[in-house]
Amino acid sequence: MANFDPGIAHGNSLVLDTSVVINLHASGYGKDVLAALPFRLAVASIVSDELDRQSSRSSGERDFLTQACTLGLIERIEMTDDEYQMFRKLVVVAPSLDDGEAATIAIARSRKFVPVIDERKGRARALTLMNQRSPAWSLNLICHPTVVSKLGQHTATEALYNALRLGRM
Repeated sequence: MANFDPGIAHGNSLVLDTSVVINLHASGYGKDVLAALPFRLAVASIVSDELDRQSSRSSGERDFLTQACTLGLIERIEMTDDEYQMFRKLVVVAPSLDDGEAATIAIARSRKFVPVIDERKGRARALTLMNQRSPAWSLNLICHPTVVSKLGQHTATEALYNALRLGRM
């Protein structure tokens, strides 16, 4: 399995979009992936709200995120006033983004986190606003060398396949 790392360095902080949380859950090994990553991982509280509004109550995505936060694998963070202003622009000004993408980008830009976004429109917008620094993908997390080392090649490949087939990759 190739390592598709866009320059994520050990010790960086990453902020995950809603679709990334969904993909990690769909992988079937989400908690193991998160535990293996050498990064501080965060989600905007708006991502939790998005999962509450979607069908994730029956699919388990909301519970997955709650458990990951309880275990200390992901930190749920609130936006500052300045981040909220950026968020508002991103959801209103065309091409508008969904709430999770907008919050992820606003936090990443303000706090110098690496945004992890899978949707094309959100990635393009992040690239522009992050001074051409590429955002990461779900793929970067699942294929990260520490994850592959911990899970093993076969299991990491299975996790990637599950995320592709059952998630939003």
